[in-house]
Amino acid sequence: MRSTRTPAAPSRGRRTVLAATGLVAALALTATACDGSADSASDKPDATTSQAADGGGKVRIPAELAGKLEEHGIDADRWKDGGWKDWDKDKWLSDAKDFVNPVIEGLWKPDRMQSAEEADKTVTTKDASAGQGVSDPDPAPVRARAEKTPYHRNAAPVGKVFFDSPDGPAVCSGTVVKDVNHPGKSNLVWTAGHCIHAGGSGGWYRNITFVPAYNDYGKSEAELTNANPTEIAPYGNWWADWASTSNQWIKGGSETGGEGAAYDYAVLHVKPERGGKSLEETVGAALDVDFSAPSAAEAGKMGAWGYPAAPPYNGLKMFKCVDVPGRFSLSPSLPTMHRIGCTMTGGSSGGGWFRVLNGKSVLVSNTSIGPADNTWLAGPQLGRDAEALYQNMSKTYGGR
Repeated sequence: MRSTRTPAAPSRGRRTVLAATGLVAALALTATACDGSADSASDKPDATTSQAADGGGKVRIPAELAGKLEEHGIDADRWKDGGWKDWDKDKWLSDAKDFVNPVIEGLWKPDRMQSAEEADKTVTTKDASAGQGVSDPDPAPVRARAEKTPYHRNAAPVGKVFFDSPDGPAVCSGTVVKDVNHPGKSNLVWTAGHCIHAGGSGGWYRNITFVPAYNDYGKSEAELTNANPTEIAPYGNWWADWASTSNQWIKGGSETGGEGAAYDYAVLHVKPERGGKSLEETVGAALDVDFSAPSAAEAGKMGAWGYPAAPPYNGLKMFKCVDVPGRFSLSPSLPTMHRIGCTMTGGSSGGGWFRVLNGKSVLVSNTSIGPADNTWLAGPQLGRDAEALYQNMSKTYGGR
């Protein structure tokens, strides 16, 4: 699976425009394609709300969250002092109802974000051949292309999902999606299940945070040494106050995807580390989700966006691949997945896949698994199960 370990970032921005973008041909993440409104304000995010104070690693835990921690034998005061680093397998919260993710101001700083190593999930030769007769032939590799900068003008809904795993800080990719029950004020982010939950052998990851348009100007590591925090996190850090993934991923997900791979999707409800506006208002756009589960033959071209971090990439820049999808199956008993040629590596996991539907770019899948030689990516079809998960998140948590 295409995920990667990494560290943190401060600061926060305000809404700006999604002007012209460089998706590819008809596939575009522009204000028009995203149904976002053109903003006549500044050409770049406003930094007035972007400076997140460093809380010294401390966390202010609301009473309801403190109570929830205590229900599971976790001392809230110890959590404040870094107890979240304790990955006692017997206390690793796994059930869907047990998600807890208190905000720790200043935890995700730029150097911590950059230091994460990949937590890659790669299918084996045995896994990849399991669906013979169901899968189409391997696609030709499509070389990933760098997205145009600044990202806040070309692909603002795309960003990075940071989290802490037992192996250290890690990173995936994610996308701001619309909330049908709270139009114009969405706080929902689409990503992969394995970016927030370890699957059958583990539980929920910790300190899950979304940073849209990360490293807005695509600067190199050397250039980021003295970069303004708003260039790294132009819209700030958005903490998941609730997360949902499929029961199939929670029960059947594994290091190589396993039986949960075909259901490897997730939705986050996020809130700003500081500030009061919704994520959609802040970023200026969000994408609809296509739950029609089109077959490969019906889907047309698909484009995958993300921040690959495993070599030859370093996780600092946004890339994309566009290809005509084929079918991929890990087992005849599991739903068929979409597959495209793409050279993106670990870190691109969870990144949205888009297609054009009725003249608009919509999210149709997310990056889940890929082979060791990084020649293709596969993602789940988003059908009724995915839509039910999304609707539950929207109705239950969307108005918060």
